[in-house]
Amino acid sequence: MREVTWEIDQDDDWGIAVIATVGRQLRLRREAVGVRAAEFALAVGYGEDMIYKIEGGKRIPRPEFLDKADEVLGADGLIAAMKEDVAKVRYPKKERALAKLEARAAEMQLYDPLNVHGLLQTPEYARGLFLMRRPVYTREEVEHYTAARVARKAVFERDPAPELSFVLEECTLLRPLGGRDVLRRQLEHLLEVAELRHVEIQMMPLDQVEHVGLSVVEVMKFEDGTAIGRASDVSGGRPLTDPRRLRLLELRYGILRTQALTPGATVDALHRLLKET
Repeated sequence: MREVTWEIDQDDDWGIAVIATVGRQLRLRREAVGVRAAEFALAVGYGEDMIYKIEGGKRIPRPEFLDKADEVLGADGLIAAMKEDVAKVRYPKKERALAKLEARAAEMQLYDPLNVHGLLQTPEYARGLFLMRRPVYTREEVEHYTAARVARKAVFERDPAPELSFVLEECTLLRPLGGRDVLRRQLEHLLEVAELRHVEIQMMPLDQVEHVGLSVVEVMKFEDGTAIGRASDVSGGRPLTDPRRLRLLELRYGILRTQALTPGATVDALHRLLKET
């Protein structure tokens, strides 16, 4: 078992409380069956210091650790059951908040001018982006953020599925971030996603003369008729719910779609780019 856990965000009060409770229950069970921390650490394949950090609510345990702990301490599923609570806080606070919105959305309109949108990224592509960030992320942070981004892909598996529309810049599909193999797999993944009935992907070609603007645009609509949006050049990128501003974002996104290639032409372009990569 790899001795890799994740730190809890210090501004995440709810997450801190959950992980502290999980750690306390784990310690109480260990002490109740008379197993010393050093013995427990050896049995689960972690260092003794890491055991104290997990029990002290300083680190987020991985699901496989809780499974192993349950087995070693003979907890009959009580410790393993805590995976459900840990799963709610195992990812960064901002990613969790975004994932909650995505889980509710009935429709999403998404445009990112700098990279392949996060929901469309392969794990290798996402990891490559995080590895290139400056100041440098630690190895642990890279894996943590990558896992959080990949977890958001659950939105594609929802039933009923939300209507998803993406506009991608061609330049983001030419840049071999992480290497040619990573880009090739990313292009293949886009072609796979483009086959889904509830997903439309459109590419903005490099030679497009008219362009409504190179800033992030995101609009999410919900079943109750409400919506939330964001644009990197409006209100500092903060979420917007004002109907007037949301209409402006939808207008901008609509123009982006008319300026981009159709979904069918985009699939043809993706096949061409894949051959050239």
